Amino acid sequence: MLKIRNLNYNYDLDKQVLSNINIDLFKGDIVSILGQSGCGKTTLLRLIAGLEECSVGEIEIDNEIVSGNKIFVPTHKRNVGLVVQEKALFPHLSVINNVKFGIKGSRAEKNETALKFLKLFKVDQYRDSYPNKLSGGEQQRVAIARAMAPNPKILLMDEPFGSLDKELREELRAEVKKVLQDNNTTCIVVTHDIEDANSMGNKMIKLDKGIQL
Repeated sequence: MLKIRNLNYNYDLDKQVLSNINIDLFKGDIVSILGQSGCGKTTLLRLIAGLEECSVGEIEIDNEIVSGNKIFVPTHKRNVGLVVQEKALFPHLSVINNVKFGIKGSRAEKNETALKFLKLFKVDQYRDSYPNKLSGGEQQRVAIARAMAPNPKILLMDEPFGSLDKELREELRAEVKKVLQDNNTTCIVVTHDIEDANSMGNKMIKLDKGIQL
């Protein structure tokens, strides 16, 4: 599902952020990328998503080269979902309209899919509410539902539980992992927290100062 070969990324000539990264992900893999702040974890996700362009190397998603060798496929054509710590819901849209955003199909199909994922994450009772009426944990559930609803080839999660308290964090980790496994979703979870990494991933990759250990 994902192949990364000899990936390097430089902000400028003097600052190398990632060096010689090589990753293989198969359909349904849930991989944790563990490392301290500033080690290049978020940059790696941005490169996979197409928000940045790699300096050297190649990224392949579902047997298609999306970055490398003078090829660059833009974000909206990669069919990759992204969840960030800040939740980033659209404040002017209701919960269900947030989740419908990005789903293709008829109005009925969009409603059905959005409601399915809201139910999976136990927030369907808030379908007509707006994000500012939800708690932090509820907003994060909606954000993950929105990222999964369009059926992305790969789901990328950047510190998705970092803003939650311990009890809610454990509950949401278990909930998300079950939904990922039930839907056979390929996922990369970036975190600096060893408990998040161990709980979520069936594989782990460690980064230190941009180098894969």
